Amino acid sequence: MNVKVVKFGGSSLADAEHFAQVASIIKADPARRFVVASAPGKRSKDDIKVTDLFYECYEASRTHQNIDEIYSKIVDRYNAIIEGLGLDFDISGEFEYVKSALQHRSGRDFAASRGEYLNSLILAKYLKYDFVDAENVIFFKENGTLDAEKTNEAMRKELLQHKNAVIPGFYGVMPNGTIKTFSRGGSDITGSIVSRAVDADIYENWTDVSGCLMADPRIIDDPRPIKRVSYRELRELSYMGASVLHEDAIFPVKMANIPINIRNTNRPEDAGTMIVAENKEFDTDTVITGIAGRKGFSVITIENDMMNSEIGYGRRVLEVLENNEISFEHLPSGIDNMSVVVESKALDGRRDKVLAALNRAVHADSVTIEDGLALIATVGHGMVKYKGTAARVFNAISNAGINIRMIDQGSSEISIIVGVEEHDFDAALKAIYGEFVK
Repeated sequence: MNVKVVKFGGSSLADAEHFAQVASIIKADPARRFVVASAPGKRSKDDIKVTDLFYECYEASRTHQNIDEIYSKIVDRYNAIIEGLGLDFDISGEFEYVKSALQHRSGRDFAASRGEYLNSLILAKYLKYDFVDAENVIFFKENGTLDAEKTNEAMRKELLQHKNAVIPGFYGVMPNGTIKTFSRGGSDITGSIVSRAVDADIYENWTDVSGCLMADPRIIDDPRPIKRVSYRELRELSYMGASVLHEDAIFPVKMANIPINIRNTNRPEDAGTMIVAENKEFDTDTVITGIAGRKGFSVITIENDMMNSEIGYGRRVLEVLENNEISFEHLPSGIDNMSVVVESKALDGRRDKVLAALNRAVHADSVTIEDGLALIATVGHGMVKYKGTAARVFNAISNAGINIRMIDQGSSEISIIVGVEEHDFDAALKAIYGEFVK
């Protein structure tokens, strides 16, 4: 029998009406045996996500404020779902336990995780599925990273005992027993972990859009959908800002060669985007798969005559960043200069310290930091098969009257990354999209 793991995002589980819609999708295919649930999202544009209400509770409790008013909003949200579904399900005991834990300052991650926990209890009751608490099957190491093998073993062993189950997304447990969450959007990772553990035939990730789009719809009007994309291509796009799937959700399913299907809860008839290990297909009309980008980068530029002949020069530069716990994004360099692109926020409170340390490490002629850089990635495995793709990217930006501050392209040619001033970001993205999508 085929096995499908299905994950539903917050917008898909925002209220009772959406719960019923999700249930109909799950019940339509008996292979959809394991469900990963997010916390209730926004019901309207002006609404508040339940997770954000839990964060408010945590902050209020941390500063010794009364949380009754905020917490009552959370209780009302869940009770409205239970009543709207016509369920005979009393979770008042759970509400009291969670509130008490919050009042005793149980931790920010515990607060954040309770949205998924409570929502999954309700969904399991509504579906008549078993409930499996993520804290019993997802484990983190002391350094806060996922213990992938221990998690896979525990998850596999537990889910073998259930024909159908609901697992809350977004969190697991530290070695000391405290709750630990993934970063925002981490329910995607939970779904990927479950898929690997049960050796799923497919991981369906249900959200509020019909798959991945070639570009950000907030910048590009009605961008084309992507029908098929490889793990590598999607990771490039996700890392550079495409927000349909958490970038780290790729790894567990990639290890097991499990495809991901991004689907639309509100349009279940749409095929969505298929994410596969190797994408041999591509649109010969557009050549590229997608475009994505992010603002908020800085460039550290180091100038020194003959640095290319000095052994260990680059290592000493990167060692300074390592000692300051700063990871680099790109290293576009010349013979007598070296540039390191980092996230601007990583320099907060460390700027002068980093500059001083670099000067001591390499005795540079000059070391400068420039802010306000945006990076744009043009991604597609098909680009390597067509001559002049990079020239088309550069010409499109140039014809839009935009200066390129940085260029970075690996030999695999799966992506071409350019840096532009932040104020030119939207215009540059539009120019590239317009060049390839007529």
